Parts: sequence; structure tokens; C-alpha cells
Amino acid sequence: MAHSRLKVLGLASVAFMLLAACGGTSGPAAKVYKIGLVTDIGGLNDKSFNHLADVGLEKAKTDFKVQGDVVESKSGDDYVPNLTNFASKKYDLVIGVGFLMQTAVGTVSGQFPTVNFAIIDGAGTDANFNDLKHPNVQSLFFKEQDAGAMVGALAGLLEKQGKSKKPAHVISAVGGISIPPVNHYIAGYKWAATMEDPGIKVLIGYSNDFTDPAKCKNVAANQIASKADILFQVAGGCGLGVLQAAGQAGVYSVGVDADQKDADPSVIASALKKVDVATYTAIQNVVNGKFQGGALTFSIANDGAGYAIDNLTVPADIQAALDDLKAKIKAGTLTPPADIPA
Repeated sequence: MAHSRLKVLGLASVAFMLLAACGGTSGPAAKVYKIGLVTDIGGLNDKSFNHLADVGLEKAKTDFKVQGDVVESKSGDDYVPNLTNFASKKYDLVIGVGFLMQTAVGTVSGQFPTVNFAIIDGAGTDANFNDLKHPNVQSLFFKEQDAGAMVGALAGLLEKQGKSKKPAHVISAVGGISIPPVNHYIAGYKWAATMEDPGIKVLIGYSNDFTDPAKCKNVAANQIASKADILFQVAGGCGLGVLQAAGQAGVYSVGVDADQKDADPSVIASALKKVDVATYTAIQNVVNGKFQGGALTFSIANDGAGYAIDNLTVPADIQAALDDLKAKIKAGTLTPPADIPA
């Protein structure tokens, strides 16, 4: 009897050893994907697109159990070292946030052809901004003009009906640097505002900065002095100064990228660019083994762009007009321009 028990125990021990050799009863541990996010110089506290990229990363960390690490760029000189830091450690995806990082992504993706890269608002380019079309780079583009059109229509309708704070048929936009993502927003804004109020004047200025609120505040003050009473900021963290200037002058403002209703009480709407959705999508593609080079474009048609109404009760007729415009853009029967109308 004892001999039989020992024989059974011996068989059990062998079975346990075999299971252990195969990784235990739960099988081999699942791969933990490593994601590196490099912000633009605006940093995570820009309440704009860098912040949104981090929101997308955090959601992916929760949903996919990935390892997500972030490094903030303090100047353009940091782009290549920051991207290289993640690539040299063989991260599964390295994400660059912003148009200004294009040449850096082009350089580093060429040096690390087996590492996947994604870039918000751009491609991996050479020094002349020619797309190198590296197969390991995924471009995440947006039709910012769709979102700009929605807030531009709101501004135009408010001016036309005399329902802004100091209606004089003058509105404005403050861009950071004159680059395509910024100008797409302004193009849609001016186009739609003029469509709703043909007599409107749209003032456009640039701070040549994405980080210093004082510079944007100065541009905004000049526009307010020229009777602008709805101001659209398209300048990242710098643009927070536009919202503050509008609040102090008792006029309306419009936020950008994220919903900026809490940035200042003057914010009546925000043009939404769903950088969080794009970032999450790129990570999801890697985790699911579906990453590929090329471009993905986010717009109203695929819910990658839109708008939010903030700190304002919109009259029913204006809301109906906005709903109609959004439906037409989504259906493709109206197409906001990518270039600022003359």
C-alpha cells in the first residue's frame, strides 16, 4: 500500500515538474508592450495636445496593461535625444507629439528601422520636410478645419444675431506658429464664420510661440482693441493667455484641442482635436499586431474631431444650424478648406 502511494506521489511530482517547465498552470506570461511618449515643448500642462496625448497613453495603460513612459521636451534640441532614448531601449512604439518633431522622427526612425514610431500632426521627414516614407512610421493627421468650422459657425451666428458680448461683426484667431495644423483650424474658422455672417471681419495674428501665455495675451489685446469680441486661440499653452485676455476684457473666447471650459469663464466653446483617440489607436495597433507605416486621418467623419459648447446656453436655432453643419461635413456635402480663405 505504501509502495502504491509513493508511486502515485512520484507521478504527481513528475507532472508538477513538467508544468513548471512549461511556465506553470497559467502558461507563459503575456508580453508587456513598452510605449514611449515624447512631448513637444508645450509640455504636459499645456491643457492642449500634449496633455491629450498623455490621456490617450493613460487609457491604453489601463486597457492593455502596457508600460507607458513620458519625457517632456524643453526645446527643439531635445527631440532627437528623447526619441533616441526610447528607441535605443527597443520600445515597441515611440510617439512624437507635434508637427515640429517631423525631422527628428525622420532621423531617429531611420537609425532604428525595427522600432515602430508614430507622430501626431506630421510625418518622418528629411531636413526639407519631405516625407521619407519609412515603413516603421505611422503619421497621425487631423482635419483641424472641421473643428475650426464648427466654432467659426458658432462665432458667426452669434455675431449675426447680435448675441456676442460686444457685437461689432469682428472676431479673431491667435495662432502660435504658422504651421499647417494651426492654419487648418483658422481656415475652417474663418470659412464658416463668413458663411454664417458674410459681413464679418476675421482678424488673424500669430504669437510665434506655443508656450508663453504673455505673448499670446499681447496679440489678443490688440485684437480686442480692434473690436474683436470672440477670440479663438490656436497656440497650445501660449493660447491660455488669449482666454485670459478675453475674460479680463469681458468678451468671449474659444479653446482648442481639448475642452478648455475650465481654463477661463470666457470660454464659450472648444474646437476638439482628439489627439487622445489617435494616440490610443496607434498603441492599440501595436498591441494587436496591426501597426503599419503610412497615414491615419482623424476628422468629424470618423469622430476624430469636433467641438464642445462651454459656459454658454446656445439658442435653439443656433444649435440647429450647428447640427446641420456638422451633419453636412460628416456626409461630405460641405468641405471646410485646409487653407485660410483670402
